[in-house]
Amino acid sequence: MPSGYIPILIFLAVAISFPVVAILAAKLIRPAAPSVIKLEAYECGIKAASDSRGRYTVRFYIIAILFVIFDVETIFLFPWAVRYRTLGWFGVAEVAVFLAILIVGYIWAYKKGALEWV
Repeated sequence: MPSGYIPILIFLAVAISFPVVAILAAKLIRPAAPSVIKLEAYECGIKAASDSRGRYTVRFYIIAILFVIFDVETIFLFPWAVRYRTLGWFGVAEVAVFLAILIVGYIWAYKKGALEWV
């Protein structure tokens, strides 16, 4: 076995053993006395009014997906902002087309009613 792989194997052993040892140590150290009161849902000092497994409307998921999609698309502006001087007018035209497509997407989502909460 080549000696170049020994540091990799040591790192792999440490990376695997650290979480295992930490979880086992926490299990041995922590007090374990579960009761009905300890297992009850609790948030901000207020008892839960109902079960947390209620149904949500699809609108919440659509808004979340639209947010993620448009947010990820705007991240693509960062490399352009870093290199915009070297790209020249070609880069400006590329970003203008990209933003136009993004705006068309927003308009389409708005006209479909995906951004309305009512």
